[in-house]
Amino acid sequence: MRDLTVFSTIAVQSALEALLPAFETESGRRLDLAWNTAPALVNRLQAGERADVMILNRAGMDTMLREGRVRAGTDVTLASSATAIAVRAGAPHPDISTPEALRRSLLAARAISYSDPAAGGASGIYFAKLLERWGIAAEINAKTKFPPPAGLCGAFLATGEADLAVQQKPELLQVPGLEIVGPLPGDLHMVTVFVGAVDAASEDAAAGQVLVDFLRSPPAVDTFRAMGLDPA
Repeated sequence: MRDLTVFSTIAVQSALEALLPAFETESGRRLDLAWNTAPALVNRLQAGERADVMILNRAGMDTMLREGRVRAGTDVTLASSATAIAVRAGAPHPDISTPEALRRSLLAARAISYSDPAAGGASGIYFAKLLERWGIAAEINAKTKFPPPAGLCGAFLATGEADLAVQQKPELLQVPGLEIVGPLPGDLHMVTVFVGAVDAASEDAAAGQVLVDFLRSPPAVDTFRAMGLDPA
């Protein structure tokens, strides 16, 4: 049997890496996994690559639906995640209780990290727009450490190169030795929804559907929750 190709956003990588070995054992199917931001994966699909299963954010999946690239009736919400702020374990927690408190804490930080908006990640684009709206983008970006595409902002906390990291909560939790301070406060709160579906061009749609169904099973729900996601 051929491998099943899965294109997945890195926001759910920790959960899928915990879940998928069991799926491979139970199904007898090996998985060929491609990890990246949802926009980068959408670009690859639009350029002609094909996956059996896609796991994207809602915006990315909506693009695939509009273009007829999703097998009808297979798209399902798997989980959601808030954008959060983290510090190195044991470090003082900055005040992020209100939008103004968060603004002050960002300005006071020695260095921060958030996802490069040029890479297309939802949290990075949102946060960059927030800094622009506040009029502090130049000041904050001058002391920002951007991870590589599909990289983890928390890595800069672990090395001491940044004081604060802003990213999807499960992505932050992939780096050991960090503490989540909390989500973005008040009306800044931002939640990203993640959706699974079978590619309309899949040569093994039945097996792809089995995988999508597996990702909605009780063990999957428990694993998503354990990895900092809110299951559907």
